Amino acid sequence: QVQLVQSGGGLVQAGGSLRLSCAASGRTFSTVAMGWFRQAPGKEREFVAVITRNGGSTSYADSVRGRFTISRDNAKNTAYLQMNSLKPEDTAVYYCAGKSDPFRTTVPDYRLYNYWGQGTQVTVSS
Repeated sequence: QVQLVQSGGGLVQAGGSLRLSCAASGRTFSTVAMGWFRQAPGKEREFVAVITRNGGSTSYADSVRGRFTISRDNAKNTAYLQMNSLKPEDTAVYYCAGKSDPFRTTVPDYRLYNYWGQGTQVTVSS
């Protein structure tokens, strides 16, 4: 099992930046791919970014590519999502999630993730 605890988020003006953190405990963090997803009111949860267990590969949604950066520090058992040039349409609850990653692949489907953080609100004002 992996327990995930998120921090960061909050209210920021358009064009600003935020960094989300996701601290893991339990099972070996380095065996788990980490993803970030978000859900706006009335919308389905959507993929934001994912990083393989060793950090060797990343993948991003088209809507955030070039603005957001996913990273991880396996020594600290923590994953991050750096969000720059934020837009009002980025407003959502953001979730970190983990899944076993035996083949070091990037998986954007939230339904395949087993471990979830508690979620954190990100609000971008115009």
